[in-house]
Amino acid sequence: MKKIALAALGLGALAGPAFAADMPVKAPPPAPAPAYSWTGCYIGGHFGGLWADKEWTNRTPGSTFNGQSRGDNNVDSWLAGVQAGCDYEFSGGYLVGVQGDYAWTNGTGSHTDPITPAYTDSANIKSLASVTGRAGYAWNRFLGYVKGGGAWERDDYRITGTLVGVAVDVSADETRSGWTAGVGGEYAFTNFLSGFVEYDYYDFGTRDLTFSPDSLGRIQIVGIRETKSVVKAGLNWRFH
Repeated sequence: MKKIALAALGLGALAGPAFAADMPVKAPPPAPAPAYSWTGCYIGGHFGGLWADKEWTNRTPGSTFNGQSRGDNNVDSWLAGVQAGCDYEFSGGYLVGVQGDYAWTNGTGSHTDPITPAYTDSANIKSLASVTGRAGYAWNRFLGYVKGGGAWERDDYRITGTLVGVAVDVSADETRSGWTAGVGGEYAFTNFLSGFVEYDYYDFGTRDLTFSPDSLGRIQIVGIRETKSVVKAGLNWRFH
């Protein structure tokens, strides 16, 4: 009986490794995908719309109406442009960066001058640019951010009409500077392509403009104050 028991134990010891070799081996779990990094530089393009308000004030020395309002233009238009910048993401998801952008537009607006109703005052925004810093927080592939910095735009102005039988057509132009602040969100669709939506507010302050002399040699000086809102969306090609 003892010999039979010892034989059974021996067979069991030999069969154990064989059965273990036939059992399926469980594959290790896949490694988690690496977190997306926003560190790097990018170039891209954008499109959107702008809504500007230009307030006109008479600043002509010696004029009876010096200091009085000449009304305001509401200038609405499309814009399209390019941007480039660089970002650095710290551990923990915090990010800082710098960006420059330039946009073309053709926003126009006009109104009847309340001081001289025979005049039509017109404004045209030709281009818009900014250089800004930005700071944000990244949730892997989604980035929320705020931005702020300096801004510049190119404007043309005209005053036209007929007064006591004399045709008036005078103009002025300028490149004015100001500041901008905005907020936006950006999502990385792939490791190299991201898209964003952004709102920006611009304040260009007040600038006194000297209009070209009219047919009688008279010069008009107008102070124009401008604020603007811009909503835009775009794509960035990123270099890591």
